[in-house]
Amino acid sequence: MEPPAPEAPDAPEVTAAPMGLAERRHQAEHAGSAVAVERQHDRGKLTARERLDVLLDPGSFVETDLLARHRAFDAGLDERPYTDGVVTGWGRVDGRRVCVFSQDFTVFGGSLGEVNASKIHKVMDLALRTGVPCIGINDGAGARIQEGVAALTGYGEIFVRNARASGLIPQISVIMGPCAGGAVYSPALTDFVFMVEGTSYMFITGPDVVRAVTGEDVTVDELGGARSHATRSGVAHFTAADDTACLAEVRRLLSFLPANAGESPPRAAASSGAAAPGAEVDPGALLPTSPGDPYDVRSVVRAIVDDGDLLEYSPAWARNLVCGFTRLGGAPVGIVANQPDVLAGVLDIDSCEKGARFVRTCDAFNVPIITFVDVPGFLPGTDQEHGGIIRRGAKLLYAFCEASVPRVQVVLRKAYGGAYVVMGSKALGADLAFAWPTAEMVVMSPEAAVEVLHHRELDASDDRDGRRARLVAEYAEELANPWLAAERGYVDDVIEPSATRATLVEGLALLATVERRPPRRKHGNVPL
Repeated sequence: MEPPAPEAPDAPEVTAAPMGLAERRHQAEHAGSAVAVERQHDRGKLTARERLDVLLDPGSFVETDLLARHRAFDAGLDERPYTDGVVTGWGRVDGRRVCVFSQDFTVFGGSLGEVNASKIHKVMDLALRTGVPCIGINDGAGARIQEGVAALTGYGEIFVRNARASGLIPQISVIMGPCAGGAVYSPALTDFVFMVEGTSYMFITGPDVVRAVTGEDVTVDELGGARSHATRSGVAHFTAADDTACLAEVRRLLSFLPANAGESPPRAAASSGAAAPGAEVDPGALLPTSPGDPYDVRSVVRAIVDDGDLLEYSPAWARNLVCGFTRLGGAPVGIVANQPDVLAGVLDIDSCEKGARFVRTCDAFNVPIITFVDVPGFLPGTDQEHGGIIRRGAKLLYAFCEASVPRVQVVLRKAYGGAYVVMGSKALGADLAFAWPTAEMVVMSPEAAVEVLHHRELDASDDRDGRRARLVAEYAEELANPWLAAERGYVDDVIEPSATRATLVEGLALLATVERRPPRRKHGNVPL
């Protein structure tokens, strides 16, 4: 009988080699599954990292908290991917530093939990400490339900940082997917909001809740899509057709802004100001012959500024007031202009809100303001009065009164009543004020004035219409002109339209040395 064969020794236990840095980084940089990435692309959206590649100068991104992972072990979250659903760090745009965070919808739907929020807090703090703009790319499913109150607290601490940074560094929100519930308030607290048509939306309560409570049947786009917020609510200041175009506009906006409130906006090389290569345009020739006819004030602005370039702010909302960034002699300036092509250029509730916000933004970041005035007054009606036109108009008035940046007013045509005063007039502290020969600077239109002043005479006349026409012509010749304002110093000069660009360039160069100190107080009480 053969002896039993000796037992084979136990195979040595194989232990996995610990992951090194390179492998961990690879996992973090590809935290979202291939399926999730494909789904993102199928929606016409870039991933969080692809967006940063478009936004930032090539090779400039430095990531922070790459290896962060959630600690919510008891919340039913079995997976612990690196980054925890948001990419944070800093980089450069046209060579200038910015801090960024980009929510990653491919990881936990970009939802905000304790660690995710902490990463955003850290990069916001870094932006404020270093004095650079903070750009947030929003594409997240809101608060992470599994983490409960910790997620809600994370939002609150973001809001506090938005408020602390306000007026100190530019804050830009780029909505590139869902942004709902409490999450909307961080973008609303920032200086500029961008949205992408068809793929981004913002709302407090979704369509299902609206339908259940009010019975109103609305789609996501109707309730809070880019078009809705760009045309009706005024929440979105800029929109674009896709992610790439949107991020290009963010880069363009940054070219007009300083890194922080302690710096001047970046200058560019001065240009001829021609609206088209080799062609000088007389802006005065763009006004209609009849003072009552409409025209597009943007054509006048583009005939004056460098290269005809104008980046409009909220172009689809409150269109009776044009606001935007441009350059004169290479220096960034903010434009506020009445738009006769829409509602005859009157001021109303929305245009006052729009103008006030834009003026305060320019003032916060040292961007001089030029107002082009062609305003027949405030929009009349019970809707306006009951909607608070007095309070809303006071916002625009307050914004101009409070502004300490260089301010120049140019009266193009109509400058009637209180609306003229509100539009950045000399009385509100404009450093310089000019008028074109076509300016009509009066309390009210000649037609209305004649009815008020001569109603008894007109009622007694056998030829009321003829007498009225003669009185209107006399009033217009004697009072509805810029000459009396020039005599009294309410405008510094009456200039030919063709001289406007040169006058503004020289005036702004002079005002660049003006230093103003705000009064010592906690803060003013703006009529919100």
